[in-house]
Amino acid sequence: MKKDLNKIAKIEKAMSKKFGQESIVNPKSGWDDDKEKQYLEDLKEFYSEESRQEDDKINEDGFFIPRNLINKEINRVCPVCETYSFSGRDDLYMNKFECCEGCYIRWIEDREERWLKGWRPDKEQN
Repeated sequence: MKKDLNKIAKIEKAMSKKFGQESIVNPKSGWDDDKEKQYLEDLKEFYSEESRQEDDKINEDGFFIPRNLINKEINRVCPVCETYSFSGRDDLYMNKFECCEGCYIRWIEDREERWLKGWRPDKEQN
């Protein structure tokens, strides 16, 4: 297939007019030996950091999980109503409000400010 150089020139001219001169510059034209050295150093540093992160993983049931994502202390008992839960949704409320979903709906919903200031229901109320 023969290239139509006039068509290519018209397209480049239109691109230059619409998007600026830098839109038609060859990316290799600004590349030199110093930039190549810097690029290779950055690449080496990036992969050395990545390999260090790989070493910080734990084999958990056949899966490699980053150590910082593992929290061995999982509390399944709601400190407010003292019920045990397997629900994943309760995990959300336990992490944010230190209670189960039921207690959130009963005591916290629309009253979060009071809860965050430290208010808790009495044992008789619960």
